[in-house]
Amino acid sequence: MANIVAMNTGLYNPFQNIDFLYKICFLSGKTFSSPVLQAPLIPKWLLEQAGLTGEEQIQFLDESIRSYNTLVIPVNSEVNEQFLNPLEEKIEQAFAQGYSAVSALPPLDLFNWIGKFLYGFVYQEMHSALRKEMTADGLNMSQSLMMKFANLNFMMQSLYTRLEFEDFTPWSITVVKLENGETPFSFRDEINTLTFSLKMKDFGIIACLQDNETNKRYHQDIINEIKDKALTAEQFEELSARFYYSAYLFNRLPEYTFMPVEGTIYIEAMPLRGNMTKPLFDVWQNKIYAQVLENFWKPWGYVLFEILKNPEQPMSFFENPHLPTAG
Repeated sequence: MANIVAMNTGLYNPFQNIDFLYKICFLSGKTFSSPVLQAPLIPKWLLEQAGLTGEEQIQFLDESIRSYNTLVIPVNSEVNEQFLNPLEEKIEQAFAQGYSAVSALPPLDLFNWIGKFLYGFVYQEMHSALRKEMTADGLNMSQSLMMKFANLNFMMQSLYTRLEFEDFTPWSITVVKLENGETPFSFRDEINTLTFSLKMKDFGIIACLQDNETNKRYHQDIINEIKDKALTAEQFEELSARFYYSAYLFNRLPEYTFMPVEGTIYIEAMPLRGNMTKPLFDVWQNKIYAQVLENFWKPWGYVLFEILKNPEQPMSFFENPHLPTAG
């Protein structure tokens, strides 16, 4: 995996030595100067704001079930105190205030916070794989997926080192206002595509963390349509379903060059089109999209037959759905 990034950049690459044994800081790789502590993956302030006990459970890919308060990630205490805690405090204050404050957060702060949250689950999955006595070569994970995860980790290192994105945005992040100002906390993620969504109080967040803003451009029409509008619960789940499905259809693996210059590491995105002539997204299929919708709309009991009553125009809670052209 040494080809992911030039070794002289100084960026830590956890996938080089498969460092997922809770002994090395997940972000910096540092084990010296100050101890490594086990920080909560789901911060206590978030549990408190969400009215949760921490005993709530989540199932992992290996089918193990763990409670929220047992999920931790190794962090160098100095990195935690100087860089991660200030970020947590900033996000905590914004979440406490709701949509107006969350939507005003610097996108990089949201990216780093969501990245830490989602990468934490990647870390748990990698650790579970290693516990099964699998070697690095035996891990059931593609090189391209490890490259995607490593690139996310590189970019999150902007928290403690100077990184500059050269004329591109690595992520698609959309923050929306919700009609129900007391929306219960819930989140969803898909680590293969690094897609994440969260809703609570009067706001919802949808993010694709390694797509160079391509998914947001793909859905720009509906994003423009809902600008400054408060969404119903069904509308938020519908919007989320679109991003999760398009992230699945996104058929490029973003690649980057890293160049250290006088203490700053400049990251440049390679052209997504490259030598390929096919579109950036595989063909949108309403039948598959409807299956995704059925899953997202489970709380309301909408079934596939109802959603796809008109195969050319799946059910929508938006007045102007602006669905991508189906194949």
